[in-house]
Amino acid sequence: MIELNWETTHLSPTQVKIANYLQKHTQKALVSTEAEIAKSVNVSIASVSRFWRTVGYTNIKDFKHQVHQAVEVSPAGKMKDLIQQVEKQSSLQYHTLETAVHQLHETMEYVSNQAFQKATQFITQAQKIYIYCPGPSVGLADLLTYRLRRFGYEISVIEQGGSESLETIMHFNKQDLIILFSFSRLLPEARVILDYAKEVRYRTIIITDQLITDFANRADAVLFASRGEEYAFHSMIAPTFLIENLILSVGLRHKEANLKRLEKLSKLRESYHGELPR
Repeated sequence: MIELNWETTHLSPTQVKIANYLQKHTQKALVSTEAEIAKSVNVSIASVSRFWRTVGYTNIKDFKHQVHQAVEVSPAGKMKDLIQQVEKQSSLQYHTLETAVHQLHETMEYVSNQAFQKATQFITQAQKIYIYCPGPSVGLADLLTYRLRRFGYEISVIEQGGSESLETIMHFNKQDLIILFSFSRLLPEARVILDYAKEVRYRTIIITDQLITDFANRADAVLFASRGEEYAFHSMIAPTFLIENLILSVGLRHKEANLKRLEKLSKLRESYHGELPR
């Protein structure tokens, strides 16, 4: 949680309600309008508008800008913060396990079962699957690609960035599925892919660590996987958990056919063990 650290002794009861809401729901507030915040707190829009200057901001835009700046911590800063937390405890393993368990529970609580089932269906129906995986999500894409290819799916990873990504995007068609990993924010390439989907009508799945986003209604399915607080060291344990469950769910959709494919792989390994040892 982001600590806003406002002095509340000089605030009115209405302003204290607004301050408490923003402290507890900062991420949601960052993509909300004043009207939406007012409705959530059950106060007037005018009260929300007056609140910003009381706590040191020009307006809601200034509040959002300053909070965004506060959470844009460098990778070195995130690692330093993690090290400081671990040094206060006797066991690194205990710290990382406790954090991972919390993120796994958060993922299980907030991932939509309806969206998960839709994502499974989209994968099984796709003619070809493209994966956009910037930064650390490359490992997740590798895992997804490796496992789904065993089930007979044709998969291509979008490796180019910038305008070069259009060399791949131009080949998308209506029968395809594009899986986009969008951790922390939606990159320009992902925005283009989602925008182009309105013209071509291919399906899209976004896997994100953001519970509240401004792009959720632009994809056909959105899956949540916790990676911890925005300003903290990000773990990929929960996203891996989500991907593995998605693979299992896909495998169960056409169980008999997929088992036959795996049996064929086993026979090939046995036949060519001498030439291609494991």
